[in-house]
Amino acid sequence: MSISPAFLISSTLFVIMFTLGVSLRSTDLIKWVKHPALLLRIWFGSCFLVPLLALLLLQSPLAETVSPSARFAIALMALCPSAPLILRKAAKSGGDRQLAAVLQMFAAITSVASVPLLAGIFRAVFNIEGWQIIPADVAVQVATAQLLPLFLGFSVQHFKPVIAGQIEPSLEKISNILLGLVVLLVLAKAAPKLLIFTTSNAIALLLMILLVLFSLLIGYGLASRHSSIRFTAALVTAMRNPGLALLLVGTYGPQLNDASVGIFAYILITIFTSSLFLKLAKSFNQH
Repeated sequence: MSISPAFLISSTLFVIMFTLGVSLRSTDLIKWVKHPALLLRIWFGSCFLVPLLALLLLQSPLAETVSPSARFAIALMALCPSAPLILRKAAKSGGDRQLAAVLQMFAAITSVASVPLLAGIFRAVFNIEGWQIIPADVAVQVATAQLLPLFLGFSVQHFKPVIAGQIEPSLEKISNILLGLVVLLVLAKAAPKLLIFTTSNAIALLLMILLVLFSLLIGYGLASRHSSIRFTAALVTAMRNPGLALLLVGTYGPQLNDASVGIFAYILITIFTSSLFLKLAKSFNQH
């Protein structure tokens, strides 16, 4: 019996968000909640400034020739904050893992409101086929795919911390395996079309690079001067949630065949651009 891609993606997202909840400790929440101005700045940049920046880029003369599928992919990635890989990426890049976890939690919670709200703005601006995203449905998907597993995991951590400590390493391994399966599945489906997409959507790729770069700069600029916080803020702001974006593509834009390929291209561009940006930022800070 074969597993459907939609089921694998939704299951992976559920496990990743449950694992995040298990890793969230009350002490971490208390530590960073004492800095509300910092949290609000980075949250606002990730959940609102990035989507609005995407809207401006997609309305610019540069985007006039971009296909509907590419527009849909860029818009959805901009709309979906709270990247599943942010914890590992922050830890490996000299960032603050606990701050990344708290910011991801806040982004996941508020995305129930921010995603439908901004999706409605995008729908009003781009009155084309494939943009008929119903805000209530988006809220339900965000709540079930992110908030439910997040709060279940946090409940385990809060009420059964010993059990949480025991299962957290295994959960991270399971999350990595599932994420690897999703990547292989998407790659297997997208690889034959990825080369075609990249050669025929040069302007869309340029817009993706600009959006990721500006997102990194927004997060970096909104943080405090401490390097680990700046690196974390840049990553949290720029990295998006491809799992949720792919779910939304399957629900609201199945007729846009290249949208999932565009999301995969956005992921690759984000990984490359953010890695290069952080290397340059570290080099600058050392001098």
